[in-house]
Amino acid sequence: MRFDMISPDFDKPTRARFVLVLWLCGLSAVLYLDRICMSQAVVPIQKELDLSDSEISYVLMAFSLAYGLFEIPTGRLGDRRGSRFLLTRIVLWWSAFTALTGVCTGLLGLMAVRFLFGAGEAGAFPNAARVIARWFPVHERGRVQGVMLAAAQFGGIAAPTAAAGLIETLGWRWSFALFGMLGVVWAVGFWWWFRDDPAIHPDVNALELKQIRNGMPPPAADPGPLPWESILTNRGILALSAIMILGSFYTYFFYSWFPKYLSAARGMDNLRSGTLASIVLAGSAAGMLFGGWLADQIPKWSADPVRARRYLGAVCYTIAAASLFAGIRCDDAFALAGLWGVSFCAMHVTLPNWWSVAIPQCGRHVGALFGLMNGAGVIGAMSSQWFVGAFSEWRKRQGYSGREQWDPLFDVYVGALLLAAVVWWSYRYEPLNESPEPEKT
Repeated sequence: MRFDMISPDFDKPTRARFVLVLWLCGLSAVLYLDRICMSQAVVPIQKELDLSDSEISYVLMAFSLAYGLFEIPTGRLGDRRGSRFLLTRIVLWWSAFTALTGVCTGLLGLMAVRFLFGAGEAGAFPNAARVIARWFPVHERGRVQGVMLAAAQFGGIAAPTAAAGLIETLGWRWSFALFGMLGVVWAVGFWWWFRDDPAIHPDVNALELKQIRNGMPPPAADPGPLPWESILTNRGILALSAIMILGSFYTYFFYSWFPKYLSAARGMDNLRSGTLASIVLAGSAAGMLFGGWLADQIPKWSADPVRARRYLGAVCYTIAAASLFAGIRCDDAFALAGLWGVSFCAMHVTLPNWWSVAIPQCGRHVGALFGLMNGAGVIGAMSSQWFVGAFSEWRKRQGYSGREQWDPLFDVYVGALLLAAVVWWSYRYEPLNESPEPEKT
């Protein structure tokens, strides 16, 4: 046996969990790249397939509906089968239907493919949360969550500009085929490298495993039945679900409609709208990174970390609302993008902190209950996607066009952000009433 294969047990801890951070970053980056490239393709798809704003809203909603419907069962399946199998299946599935988006020739085909794409993406973040809970000690999770979620936003930043350039060069159909190939590469590599239990990973030695466990026993292989009566009446779970609904209502305007708004209301071409969309999404990446660092610092600074995170959420959502309100009143498109980037930054500072309260709030059932709370966002996402299409067409029938047709809808988004600030302030941690923990295997 080679000495360099056994020496880590005697020298110092290995660093396999930090390699895992790179895999998680790749997962979230490809997820958002494949998700957000659709928004940049809305205008050319509408032109080629002759779809109205309402019809394209149904296509966007099909993804969100499937994503919400399959979050809980896919998260639960990860609790029972393991995240290695589930995440590999998830990424291969969504990559296939990303590519198949490019072969659609009408409304029904697009709706079916985007529904199946959403079913494929469902469970990605619940299973990522499960991986983090098993591979990282509590005091490292905030930074890991922040870096992973920032990578998602970097994927989102790249998507508008990359999609706009590819669409101009290759057309929207071949662009989806190229985006779909990225996930296949990730899935093959992840299946080869990852193990659900760090104790059996060949690159994890005893010292690193001790750091990962941090004095805690290994989690049960099967968390047991879900305590639905306790779940559906739990104040903490309900509040975190409501925050996700309101946050998704806001963010899905940018993930679905922002390039269309810049084209219809501000007269931007596809390439310039992609640049401005990337500026806004860059704000979210900055917010994720800062929020992840802050999530790990809060327990060091505050005797009551949950209270500190509540106040942080309330303040950040209020700043997001004020910046959105100011931005829509700017005539200069770059000033608008800058203020909305601030809004996105402030709102996304709270997301790693949401994860930091959501994972312990789930108890033993991280995959399923994280899926429940994250999946609740589909209510906000679908409402946002439908609302913009319906509102813009209603204003058009009234004789409005350009900014007069589109701008008034943002007052609704400002209200949603302020309501989310109130819900953050009202959050309280409430443990689940669970049955005795099953034996560990």
